[in-house]
Amino acid sequence: MTASAFRTSARITAAALLIALLGGCSSAQPDRSDPLPVKSKADAQTWAQQITEHMARTAGIEPDPETVDALFTPCTGRNGESPSDDRYILMYSVDSHVPRARHPEAVRKIRDMLIGEGLTEKGYREDVDGKPDALVDAFHPSSRYTATASTAGTGDLMYLRVITPCLLPPSDGPTPSKP
Repeated sequence: MTASAFRTSARITAAALLIALLGGCSSAQPDRSDPLPVKSKADAQTWAQQITEHMARTAGIEPDPETVDALFTPCTGRNGESPSDDRYILMYSVDSHVPRARHPEAVRKIRDMLIGEGLTEKGYREDVDGKPDALVDAFHPSSRYTATASTAGTGDLMYLRVITPCLLPPSDGPTPSKP
């Protein structure tokens, strides 16, 4: 298998994995009354890790596992209300050491991949005042997660992040049977 064929196969496999992990997202816009996606915290963290790893592979960079930060926070309503069903949001991030001059190229590759996989670009830049300071921020309209890649600070760090929508953990009770 040629290197090009291998890369194409790897990209197809990664896209299929993302679709499977998201539960085969529909193209329809979610409605406020739609039930929340159900996912355990462990599954949500694995999914977010796979997304950031996919972003890193796309850019040809290596995430630093020592920098992983997985922050679970309760979902709160517009007026600060918090239901008692343990719904949560995951903010997952990892850093990668990348020469600063490569940040724009890495972010460009990630942006192209995210848009190609159905996300909507919400923010993009390659530099600030002519110096590499890259950012792409994208949103998946049906799954409602965000993915971000950006220059972090003044050194060589690139920050990869996924924020999930509000998720509901699986119930501990028996699964209701369908009539």
